[in-house]
Amino acid sequence: MTLYEALVQPFADFAFMRRALVGSVVLSVGTAPVGVFLMLRRMSLTGDAMAHAILPGAAVGFLLAGLDLVAMTAGGIVAGLVVALLTSAVSRSTVLREDASMASFYLISLALGVLIVSLRGSPVDLMHVLFGTVLALNDQSLWFIAGVASVTVLTFAVIWRPLVMECVDPAWLRVVSGSGAAVHAVFMVLMVLNLVAGYQALGTLLSVGIMMLPAAASRFWSHEIGAMTTIAALIAAVSAVTGLLASYHFDLPSGPAIILVAGAVYVVSLLAGPTGGLIPRLLPAPHRSN
Repeated sequence: MTLYEALVQPFADFAFMRRALVGSVVLSVGTAPVGVFLMLRRMSLTGDAMAHAILPGAAVGFLLAGLDLVAMTAGGIVAGLVVALLTSAVSRSTVLREDASMASFYLISLALGVLIVSLRGSPVDLMHVLFGTVLALNDQSLWFIAGVASVTVLTFAVIWRPLVMECVDPAWLRVVSGSGAAVHAVFMVLMVLNLVAGYQALGTLLSVGIMMLPAAASRFWSHEIGAMTTIAALIAAVSAVTGLLASYHFDLPSGPAIILVAGAVYVVSLLAGPTGGLIPRLLPAPHRSN
């Protein structure tokens, strides 16, 4: 097999591979930076919980309109925002902490979503909702993913400074500007939008993988937030391309292949990353000359 046949021919010969390539790479641009800020705010498991939380909304859309993008997307966004608001309200008005409240609502959402899909659909439909079909992206899905990625990049450009401030010292931001709550709300909306866009390609269960694994890996390559978001987006894009090629050549399911490649990059970063990786920490520190 030549290098052209290994790397280029799958995308040159098949339109569905080109659509999967464009969709997954554009998806990486928005989801990976969101993952970095979730990690910095110690909300990594929130992304996983919210990925489950959008399931009942997508399932209701499927129940009403079948595999219709608009109905499932609208349902997913509404369900994600409702769970986010309920979690915040319960944690602020009761003794239950936010992580326990979030875990409770996402478990209810996951069970409810699976039940709704099972009422009408087949096991194939349920697998489509849970694990996505990146090789079946149509024009509508690509435009939605591109729109979400564009909104995410533009919004980060506007709220970058207060968002970084909130990661470093949220109390100081509240005292100085009082915009902490608004920034947090905007960021949560971005997270829900990116999870819904991710579910178009990777399903509700795997979409959080392309968000969090590159973000966690980037932490081992830089301390600077801007560099971490860029590295995370690059890792996500490379994982998508490599996963698609592995799926094509070895007849593997495309979504899990992409996430497993991102997982392999995370393991390599964990071992060899220069900023906190295991191997660099075991090596003796270099002597400094006067």
